[in-house]
Amino acid sequence: MSPRLMTLLALLVAVLCSAVSVVYSRHSHRQTYIDLTRLQKQRDEFNVEFRRLQTEQATVSETNRIVGIAIDKIGMHFPLDNETTVVQP
Repeated sequence: MSPRLMTLLALLVAVLCSAVSVVYSRHSHRQTYIDLTRLQKQRDEFNVEFRRLQTEQATVSETNRIVGIAIDKIGMHFPLDNETTVVQP
């Protein structure tokens, strides 16, 4: 084989390898971008759920609501003056 033909074959192999690596790189980029958009959507869903839970927690932890549940369901009441004892140190 002549050196010119060998050089031509080497360049052809290099071009083919380069083309395959470009295709692989583009495919990898697309897959990574798809994963990124999926994770961003999941993050947004988590943020919505977090805000909903914060609102729910604020509602549940309101003092008036807690006092109402304690009085209605458990039967608790504020102690009367004759039911309290003050202990001196």
